[in-house]
Amino acid sequence: MRRNWKLGALGLLSAALALGQQTPKTPRLYVFDLGMLKMADPSMFNFKKEEIATLDFCVAGYLIVHPRGTLIFDTGVVPDSEVGTSARGAGNAGRRTLRAQLEEIGYAPKDITYLALSHYHSDHTANANAFKDSTWLVQKPERDAMFAEPPPRIANVAHYNLLRDSKTKILEQDEYDVFGDGTVVLKAAYGHTPGHQVLVLKLAKTGPIILAGDLYHYQEERKFRDRTPTFEFNKEQSVASRARIEDYAKKIGAELWIEHDLAHQNTLKKSPAYYE
Repeated sequence: MRRNWKLGALGLLSAALALGQQTPKTPRLYVFDLGMLKMADPSMFNFKKEEIATLDFCVAGYLIVHPRGTLIFDTGVVPDSEVGTSARGAGNAGRRTLRAQLEEIGYAPKDITYLALSHYHSDHTANANAFKDSTWLVQKPERDAMFAEPPPRIANVAHYNLLRDSKTKILEQDEYDVFGDGTVVLKAAYGHTPGHQVLVLKLAKTGPIILAGDLYHYQEERKFRDRTPTFEFNKEQSVASRARIEDYAKKIGAELWIEHDLAHQNTLKKSPAYYE
């Protein structure tokens, strides 16, 4: 009897996993909670404390499930192997690993068709190597910088070194239509890093969304677009990219989601719930 109960539980689990991998008719967006960053002083973003409503940052990752495949966009600040350990910085992790959140909806790294990073900063790349068998979608100047000698600032090469030998689609145009139907598009937004990119989604029910990576860090930056971080790769490029992406968002009627915006993140549905 006990054995039958175990078999029944395994059957339910298998059914749940199978359900998670059912191919949707239109794209879905899952939002993953991958941690927090305490920000006591926003001066490195050229703001004063009293000018910022919410100082701390959230860390997010995203899974797009499309009828033609899957795309993971940004992979966190703490490698899954360090979550819950005493490793330096491990306290910034979310309550659950990225892998656990994927498994909850029926996916493993091997099931992910494409990997894209908004940029190479270490709070976005922690689990990039887990997707070395996916096809990496990367802007040419970004990849060049990631494997330059010496390595770029604010990067942890150990997070992504295995991508060097991954199947790679190097992007050299303003837009790249990932699945060929206009619903999932990578758009160049250079400046924060040499090849920073944003992800444009056109969801059937929710409408268009732009996952903006670090085009901005705070909502307040949208009012003062010429105030860029002190560690910006190229301020002039960033200011131009902000203007171009804002104009594009207005043109298509898109919401612009700032990845580190904690106040906004707290309003979003988190995986296993999804947007469609």
